[in-house]
Amino acid sequence: MRVFRQALLITLLAGSALAAQDLYIKDGQRVVFLGDSITQDGRYVEDIEACLIVDHPKMRVDIIKLGLSSETVEGLTEPDHPFPRPNIHDRLDSALEKSRPDIVVACYGMNDGIYHPFSDERFQAYREGVRKLISEVKAAGATPVLMTPPPFDAVAAKAKVVGAGAPKFGYNTPYDKYDAEVLARYGEWLLTLRGAGLMVIDVHTPMVEEMKIRRETDPDFTLAKDGVHPDAEGHWIMARAVLQAWGVPDPRMPRQDVLEIIHAKWGVLGPAWLSRVGHRGNPKPVDFDAASKSASTLETRARSLVQ
Repeated sequence: MRVFRQALLITLLAGSALAAQDLYIKDGQRVVFLGDSITQDGRYVEDIEACLIVDHPKMRVDIIKLGLSSETVEGLTEPDHPFPRPNIHDRLDSALEKSRPDIVVACYGMNDGIYHPFSDERFQAYREGVRKLISEVKAAGATPVLMTPPPFDAVAAKAKVVGAGAPKFGYNTPYDKYDAEVLARYGEWLLTLRGAGLMVIDVHTPMVEEMKIRRETDPDFTLAKDGVHPDAEGHWIMARAVLQAWGVPDPRMPRQDVLEIIHAKWGVLGPAWLSRVGHRGNPKPVDFDAASKSASTLETRARSLVQ
């Protein structure tokens, strides 16, 4: 019986090692996530990190989330926005220099159409911004990975959406067909970049499909109560799409105890990284070394739960 248990353990460990070898990401790599408020919230990033800790505890991947609220990839701002939207290209050099990533995952689009009807001019600015990001990431020696934008849910935002003839559009008065006519189109263009050998992960489609299925029995079901920012379930759908693209065939939701510790880790480390990289919003100074030490302690605690 003892010999059988030892053989079983060896088999399981060998299978785990083989699975880790088959992953897109490799042991020792650093993966940086860029994006707007959806990535700054970053529960999908925390889900990914927690899943890797649980399912591949021997593999060490340094994940950093550097999302920034309101940010775009081309720097456009709707006229009635309370401040100019930040542009990733204003902080990208600093982010790349200070994080020194192997892989950069970028999720932009939600803010880039500035909640207006489709415009060729805005679409061109978006494409130029994405291409510039790809070029600069490659120049820094890292591999770019793109994500399609999550969907805008006009049903959840029905109290404030406006039609095509409205006098103004923006975050507070979004176009009611913003998802189908703008974000879906942006995502479709991103997917064409796969032909150039780029990894592009589609999160828009599975989120739209999930809402469609759930609304067959609950017409008011949503993954984003304000129409823009996904809830925990929406973030998990995003995380699952990323993990599947990275070679995890059937991602499972991470253990809650591990996930809670990773969430606490990023409550400490997130502001520290934003302060370290800097942006036009003048982030509050944070002691990066102290935050990193606290975060490392929390990550060690999470890993100890699955050893």
